[in-house]
Amino acid sequence: MADLATWIEAHAADLLRAATQTLSENAALQSQAAQTVEAFYDALLRSARSYDPTPLYSILFDWVDARSGRAIEESPSMVPILAQLKKVTGEQILRLAQPKDAGALYIAADHIYSDALVFLASVEAEDLTLTAQAQLRKLEREIEKLNKSKSDFVGVAAHELKTPLTVIEGYAGMVRGSAATHQDSTLQLIADGIETGAARLRDIVEDLVDVSMIELKLLPLRYQQIWLHHLMESLEYAVSASIVERQQVLLIQRETIPTRPIYADPERLLQVILKVVSNAIKYTPDGGEITLSGRLLPGFLDLMVSDTGIGSASSRLTQIFDPFASSENVSLHSSGKVKFKGAGPGLGLPIAKGLIELHGGSIWAQSPGYNEQTCPGSIFHIMIPLREEPPESEYSA
Repeated sequence: MADLATWIEAHAADLLRAATQTLSENAALQSQAAQTVEAFYDALLRSARSYDPTPLYSILFDWVDARSGRAIEESPSMVPILAQLKKVTGEQILRLAQPKDAGALYIAADHIYSDALVFLASVEAEDLTLTAQAQLRKLEREIEKLNKSKSDFVGVAAHELKTPLTVIEGYAGMVRGSAATHQDSTLQLIADGIETGAARLRDIVEDLVDVSMIELKLLPLRYQQIWLHHLMESLEYAVSASIVERQQVLLIQRETIPTRPIYADPERLLQVILKVVSNAIKYTPDGGEITLSGRLLPGFLDLMVSDTGIGSASSRLTQIFDPFASSENVSLHSSGKVKFKGAGPGLGLPIAKGLIELHGGSIWAQSPGYNEQTCPGSIFHIMIPLREEPPESEYSA
């Protein structure tokens, strides 16, 4: 009974012709089908003779290596090519082999091809993994570069805006202080408008600077001993006008706030809480309620800001802490600070996140969902480290 190696050697020309005709229609091998097929059957013959898959594995590895490093979408799998060669070999055995030998030859060829297909698939998978990892690292570097460019642009733009803004504020002050303004109600109205607009613009510019400094890890914290109860009083005063304007209620459960002092940057920590409470005011309908309460955890105070607002979809609970992601609906954008659902530039919560993380804390949000009719509300958790002494350095970044 003829063995597979002897049969392949005797019918090499038939195998080469049939396989070349089949593969020449494949774009991946169109220009080199004959050379590829000849090299493959030579390796197959040597493996069949020696009962050692190494020669065949070597040619398959060369196939994968030839396409290695290309983009994944430009690297079609070679497994279908090998499957076609297997089919051609089987068809030629059935057509050309003696009936008494065909079964054994077919099984022997099938065994070799099956092992080769498994090997090729595993090598391709490993190569695709390495290629994907390399492309991912490249994309990560590009994203880092883009983020740095964005941060640099935001920082430069904010600093460039400060100079003309200072000029506007200076001239507005001169108009406000002039004798003519005191005698003319129209000029007083104009001065009020300029000063209000300039103050709002300064808030935005300072937020832009903060975002840039946080992203570049250049914002320092000035630690000192503070009492959280005093911070709550400052917060209450800062939002009182907004609460009155929106006819809302602000409840601070002072009995849940620790009375012992901690070390933090009082200005920046107040800024964190103020940003979160202002967000609650904005997304709570008129007449709603905002509540601040705390719970002690090991080493932290979990300061919870809950509201009776419209809530947030679960898919948005992490996105809201990304810069410039305050609202997906541009039509809701508003320059007002407390207008209901008035989406601003989307810097408040990202700044709060960045500042509390600089303190060594964290922030996250919970909500049953978004519904403007039932107003399920949201709860923001601000994890404040309860430091009993300042960090080693007066400044931390």
